[in-house]
Amino acid sequence: MKPELIKTDLHPRNQHRQRYDFTQLIASSGGLKPYVKPNKYGDDSIDFANPLAVKALNQALLKHCYDVAVWDIPSDYLCPPIPGRADYIHYLADLLNESTVNMEPIRLLDVGVGANLIYPLIGQHTYGWHFVGADIDRLALQNAQQLIDANQLNEQIELRLQQEKGAIFKGVIQPSEQFTATLCNPPFHASLAEAQAGTQRKWRGLGKHGKAGLNFGGQSNELYCAGGEAAFVKQMIDESQLFANQCKWFTTLIAKASTLPSVYAALKKAGALEVKTVEMRQGQKQSRMVAWSFFVA
Repeated sequence: MKPELIKTDLHPRNQHRQRYDFTQLIASSGGLKPYVKPNKYGDDSIDFANPLAVKALNQALLKHCYDVAVWDIPSDYLCPPIPGRADYIHYLADLLNESTVNMEPIRLLDVGVGANLIYPLIGQHTYGWHFVGADIDRLALQNAQQLIDANQLNEQIELRLQQEKGAIFKGVIQPSEQFTATLCNPPFHASLAEAQAGTQRKWRGLGKHGKAGLNFGGQSNELYCAGGEAAFVKQMIDESQLFANQCKWFTTLIAKASTLPSVYAALKKAGALEVKTVEMRQGQKQSRMVAWSFFVA
């Protein structure tokens, strides 16, 4: 593999550091074939502005790399980029290894698991972790449960409906229940208009013209909330204090660097004893994982 074909910005253990091998992916999932065509450089690729093509690529990647035989999402639900999602899992694994977490089995709580179930699917296959996935969306959980059933993962992944309006951990984490860590990809837009503007920027970045559809997929609760990611993460930090003795690490993605000062201020106020920030990048997109703990190191 030529050096210029290696995506050095991804985690060293990420399987997606090299260009997609579409021959192998099509061999794993024939449904991808109709969408693969030479790009302007003569290399095989797909139209990343076409949600059906992106979904077919995800199906092939999940089957080829993570032994997920069946994967699908309802129309208009978020279709996540697999390489970036895998990075979060690998950096979380580094955090657990570095902090000598002695909990077996490793149990993770995925806040906002969504219809795509992506973190549990990658994490259970790569590291043998067990997951509880929580969401406020019944339809999303119905689809996620179908994926669990179809791939025979009921012993590894459990789903819970968050029924407490406005709550994050309350109503999901049960009394005396222990988790190794939580993870979350919070809605980072503050409004529908802001989400649409972000989508339009992506659309133009793909060389398209005209008006784009909403984020190439994504329900309102997946894309935006009052106050955006800053407000969501602050509430997460506030609630984490209630479960300080039931979880070793609380973690979340932060999309905007401008959110970090308010996050650090909230963590200081909450009395977090350890805080870590891990920078992550996928192409032009930069994000970071922020982790905090109330346990003495």
